[in-house]
Amino acid sequence: MTARFEPGSIRRREGYVELSDRGERYRRDWIPPEADRVLVLVHGFAEHTGRYDEMAMHFAERGFAVHAYDQAGHGRTVGPRGHVDRFARLPEEVVRFCEIVGAEHPGRPLTLLGHSMGGLVVTAAAAFHRPPIDRLVLSGAALDLAGGGASRRFALAVARLLSRIAPRVAFATGLDAGGLSRDPEVVRRYLEDPFVEDRMTARFAAGMNATVEALQSAGSQIEIPVLVMHGAADPICPAEGSRRLHAELSPAVAAQSALRIYPDLRHEIFNEPERAQVWQDVLDWLEA
Repeated sequence: MTARFEPGSIRRREGYVELSDRGERYRRDWIPPEADRVLVLVHGFAEHTGRYDEMAMHFAERGFAVHAYDQAGHGRTVGPRGHVDRFARLPEEVVRFCEIVGAEHPGRPLTLLGHSMGGLVVTAAAAFHRPPIDRLVLSGAALDLAGGGASRRFALAVARLLSRIAPRVAFATGLDAGGLSRDPEVVRRYLEDPFVEDRMTARFAAGMNATVEALQSAGSQIEIPVLVMHGAADPICPAEGSRRLHAELSPAVAAQSALRIYPDLRHEIFNEPERAQVWQDVLDWLEA
């Protein structure tokens, strides 16, 4: 699908939106002169909506009203970094944001897209809360935290304990920025971004792991078509979680869904050198 609108015609908006009783979330919107579809973007851990500007503009130029917000503990949203009082708040707030955005564009089909931890959050929203969306797109979703053996089991036990007695104790996850993309410019910008902060509290870690566990075998509870996308060379979130979710979809939903595993691509498939083709794959699936 070729662009319908020039970049200069897209309105970029910034502001704040109240999604729960825990304060406002920083919000970004990319609005074309005429929008016939809506896309909600949900970012991953330690990042923020500003990293999606190029992708959001690509979709806005093709008639999508694109909306995103910085989740609790991230970006320009006020609050302690890498922390949320309870992880279940994140999918709840996604649902509320979709309700608000849907009311701003009545009658327009709404696609919800989540990357990495955002993929985990939107999957939980779709499986457990039924947000008012038409389609779901997952990119490198954090649906499998396999690996680590006994050391990882010990770390999870410690996180659960600290979550109860010292929930705001924070630690660096040690995320390898080189695993994000084969594009060195993407890695450089990530490392120099003042709104990227690799800190996770015990409460956040325990809640995220509990959500991963709760979503095991939950694919059958998703009732809308899903495009599941993952880089085969992703060293951060194993692609097996995406494969498993797709395999768990009900036959009726699976018939309208798709699984795309990209050889050689790393964690951020939307930031790889082949990103334009990956964006086009999303558009092709939405139009199919």
